[in-house]
Amino acid sequence: MAVIPITLAISLGLVLVFLAFFLREHRRGHRGGAERDSLMPLAEETRRPVPAPDQTGPEASRRG
Repeated sequence: MAVIPITLAISLGLVLVFLAFFLREHRRGHRGGAERDSLMPLAEETRRPVPAPDQTGPEASRRG
């Protein structure tokens, strides 16, 4: 049965690939996380200042 050695070779290869990627990611450090990485596309957007709620809006015209 040549299937078992082929299966073991492929499994060992996958384990080695996983370990290589895991160690590379571990050496990069913990500068972020899954949450930070998922928000990276939004970092390109420009921020718009939000006015304080007490300066504008319908509530401000009712007070004064």
